[in-house]
Amino acid sequence: MAEVRIEPSWKALLAEEFQKPYFEALIAFLKDEKSKGKIIYPPGHQIFRAFDLCPADKVKVVILGQDPYHGPGQAHGLCFSVPKGVPLPPSLQNIFKELEADLGFPPPPHGDLSGWAEQGVFLLNAILTVEARKPTSHQNKGWETFTDRVIQKISEVRPHVVFMLWGQYARNKKSLIDPFKHLILEAAHPSPYSAERGFFGSRPFSKANAFLVQHGIPPIDWGRLLYE
Repeated sequence: MAEVRIEPSWKALLAEEFQKPYFEALIAFLKDEKSKGKIIYPPGHQIFRAFDLCPADKVKVVILGQDPYHGPGQAHGLCFSVPKGVPLPPSLQNIFKELEADLGFPPPPHGDLSGWAEQGVFLLNAILTVEARKPTSHQNKGWETFTDRVIQKISEVRPHVVFMLWGQYARNKKSLIDPFKHLILEAAHPSPYSAERGFFGSRPFSKANAFLVQHGIPPIDWGRLLYE
């Protein structure tokens, strides 16, 4: 069995997955890639950072990305997020434009979304690792099987979660979610290639909070910690 360092509530919830052959093969693949000297993002201790900052029993909102940023210093385990001091990628710039249009928060000075994660926003990439400068290079290695199960588990065990599915890749995960229990917000991807086709104007942040409040769940302060 692979020994996975991950937040305890997730470790308990996903214990069966870590014992399955596909996950063992995934770990073997990553070890082999590293043994060949390949650079993999994010760093090993940050692969499960979305899980570590947002325990399973705290999830209120899920934002789903595809795979980590593949440039140096960008990926740190949270989808769409970059560490402080790193230039904002175009998709994140557009997310902040929609945040301003929706809730009035001006564009933050950095792209670190840890403050969202700590409030219960689970920033999950479907693929959790990538080879440097090779987007989607770790596709079909087992991560999608794992994260599909994560989405299913959230749908099963959590009450009234908001799932933000941006772009066709994320929207294809819709069948994993119970629509009678949760709110599914579908929109175009925030990429500059598609944001004008339905991401801008989708108002996901206010819609998410309205749903949470409706069900007696404290809303997300989408501006908190972004301006520090």
